[in-house]
Amino acid sequence: MRDDDPLRNPRQHTTTTSERGSFCTARCVCGWTGPARRSRERARTDAAEHTAQT
Repeated sequence: MRDDDPLRNPRQHTTTTSERGSFCTARCVCGWTGPARRSRERARTDAAEHTAQT
């Protein structure tokens, strides 16, 4: 098992953003999903805040 596998090591969070229509949402491999935002930058900030909290 690799120590950097985020699904097996909850301390490792990998976030992404995805767009649907005019909204952007941040998501994490742990299952967390941020609110839909019209601003990509705000969705990225949501992801960064989530990563910092864990």
